Amino acid sequence: MTEIDSKEIQQLYQKKICGWNIGDAAKFAEPYSEDADFIGFDGIHLEGKQQIITFHAMLFDKFVRGTRLVGKVKHIRFPTSTVAIVIGISGTIESGHDSINPERNSIHTIVAVKTGYKWKFSSFQNTRAQYVGSPEKIDVLTNELKQLIQS
Repeated sequence: MTEIDSKEIQQLYQKKICGWNIGDAAKFAEPYSEDADFIGFDGIHLEGKQQIITFHAMLFDKFVRGTRLVGKVKHIRFPTSTVAIVIGISGTIESGHDSINPERNSIHTIVAVKTGYKWKFSSFQNTRAQYVGSPEKIDVLTNELKQLIQS
């Protein structure tokens, strides 16, 4: 519930993104607890770090090879001193492109749990940002994510 806790959680989020950007499933899954739940944008439910690693190794090998993510933590709320609810945003730069594909923008809801002195992601929900009825919000989110490329 301190600024240090917030920074550690933000670093975990960036570690996940770095793992994606180098196509390393184990590095991508490093921030997750051994028993983490991971819900993908398409509804897939991965149970535990090993399933997260196995699934993402397949993705990095076949479907998302060469893609890059940009993202950041937008909000952290601490219901207790050892639990954090994290809202993040991310966008995807597809292989061979320089800009974000707005159709792949996502909002993340993450439950982070502190055990001892270490934070881990216990639950992750990835939702594609479609903004049904409010298409202008897609542009706002995309522009916010583009700022991360330039920084």
